[in-house]
Amino acid sequence: MSLRTFGYNQDFELESGKKLANLQIAFHTYGTLNEDKSNVIWVCHALTANSDVFDWWPGLFGENELFNDKDYYIVCANVLGSHYGTTNPLSTNPETNLPYYTEFPQFTIRDIVHAHQLLANHLGINEINTLIGGSLGGQQALEWTVSKTIKIHNLIAIGTNAFFSPWGIAFNESQRLAIEADSSFFEKKPDAGLKGLKAARSMALLSYRTYNAYGTTQVESDHDKTDAYKASSYQSYQGDKLVNRFNAFSYWYLTKAMDSHHLGRGRGQVEQVLNSIEGVNTLIIGIPSDVLFPPSEQEFIAKNIPNAEYYELHSFFGHDGFLIETKTLTQVIGNFLEKNNTKAENQLNLI
Repeated sequence: MSLRTFGYNQDFELESGKKLANLQIAFHTYGTLNEDKSNVIWVCHALTANSDVFDWWPGLFGENELFNDKDYYIVCANVLGSHYGTTNPLSTNPETNLPYYTEFPQFTIRDIVHAHQLLANHLGINEINTLIGGSLGGQQALEWTVSKTIKIHNLIAIGTNAFFSPWGIAFNESQRLAIEADSSFFEKKPDAGLKGLKAARSMALLSYRTYNAYGTTQVESDHDKTDAYKASSYQSYQGDKLVNRFNAFSYWYLTKAMDSHHLGRGRGQVEQVLNSIEGVNTLIIGIPSDVLFPPSEQEFIAKNIPNAEYYELHSFFGHDGFLIETKTLTQVIGNFLEKNNTKAENQLNLI
């Protein structure tokens, strides 16, 4: 389960028509592909995660969890533009032999999915038992499903949407403005824009959590305090954590990619696009306390995908609940998969 890299030896054409040479895709695999290649679990990760899903989604993925390396062949690919090994703004531009920085071409969720398909081809995968993702990962999972470039049996999308909302775009633009307000962002060096990135992460955190969560975890016991509040230090701490593991350029570009998400672009009405997902067992999970991806967006998806199931995951933590409430997710997803596996077995017995 070590980090691996796939190098694509042709130009990678983006949705914009621009091309990337020497595309590298970093990825992790866990377990063994079975003889009929029917045990693939493909995970699409969120904004700043990496491809080591056993590390960032424990409780759902792991040696003794629902998704384990004994029963499944689990694949997680680091997304295009990310900091963790896939071609990104700090990669070398072959035309200049210097990092791209702000000259990196803009890319979309569809471009990320296109890269996933190239990796699937390289790994000899022609069907996915279960495709799962939350947030930006859910956007990828939906986009890949409607693109119909690979057979998907089970689709699980959590805390995501069929097109990114004006509300979400506004959050992302505010974060980019914070990054751009750091004048060093326009300097050509790997550690540029880090003060802006810290501020951006602080903004983002407010969309990932809830009023009640802060009111419980960051409440003050000293009522005479007039400065140095827990909530203030928490925001600074979380900003520093991201600064120590990510770069401002990747963050800026990835938020742009999230903004681009729209299943209907070039395809027609979103309802019709979702309705075209046939023969895929679908579970859509919403979180009532999520302010970034409110459950109305997941209800819309489930309503328009034929025979999709919808489940509300009640969480104190808001959007981040999809990473935290793994005990409930294990039960809900496990029941969903067991039911559909039984249905598939019964259909085979009738043949």
